[in-house]
Amino acid sequence: MGFSDPKALKAAGDQQANDYLLGRVAAERPGDAVLSEEGKGETGRVGTERLGADRVWIIDPLDGTREYSEAGRDDWAVHVALWQRGLGLTASAVALPAQSVTLRTDEVYAVPALREGKPRIAVSRTRPPAEVEAVAAALGAELVPMGSAGAKVMAVVAGTVDAYVHAGGQFEWDSAAPVGVALASGWHATRIDGAPLQYNNADPYLPDLLVCRPDLAGPALEAIRGTN
Repeated sequence: MGFSDPKALKAAGDQQANDYLLGRVAAERPGDAVLSEEGKGETGRVGTERLGADRVWIIDPLDGTREYSEAGRDDWAVHVALWQRGLGLTASAVALPAQSVTLRTDEVYAVPALREGKPRIAVSRTRPPAEVEAVAAALGAELVPMGSAGAKVMAVVAGTVDAYVHAGGQFEWDSAAPVGVALASGWHATRIDGAPLQYNNADPYLPDLLVCRPDLAGPALEAIRGTN
């Protein structure tokens, strides 16, 4: 199996990563619940048992399967986040295996000084939604296409881009770990209307988010409001 069969490579990568991560959770924290994109945990995607749990692991075993199956791409990720009742996200990690990098909530990634030139906004490789175009126009920013949500948010945290705006539909596992890492270091991370991102909901659909430098949050949210 290899890049000559992208469909099989995606499926195998997803399954093997999911089996490994759920196996570790079961071994290390057998009393915890799991919400995984692959639906192989205690409750799967939309089960209700996790709603009564005090600790829930929110996992995306392979975020960016398209990029994972393309030779030479490194913009795919592995997401692991811990949600605790009354506290929200308390521990998160996003691995970028092809870049040999893992960003975690127990390390601080300080917001750097704003670089010279145009701000940069990470966007999906398909057509950006109207909200992204509005923020780019308001900030005079350039759009930087990237793969997975995790890779985009980590590019913000690393300072290679200044913002990530998404309004095209996502689930909790797409954003929980990246948002946890960003918030732990003081970056702005909310829904595109400015509302807090809430996790371990009965319906895990969480369609939009804004992650950016704190100083860009106000102008970005104002530009997004103008599109509604």
